[in-house]
Amino acid sequence: MSKDDYLEHIEIDQAKRFGKPTVKGTRITVTDILEMSASGYDASRNIG
Repeated sequence: MSKDDYLEHIEIDQAKRFGKPTVKGTRITVTDILEMSASGYDASRNIG
């Protein structure tokens, strides 16, 4: 995956979450996703 691929899904907006990178269209930060993944969360069970 290239950098451009990630930019399709990630945005930085100073008005959201203090300018932290978020998933486009949400207030979920990239850090939130990484922390959930590190703690064993499996997002695939919510997709489908």
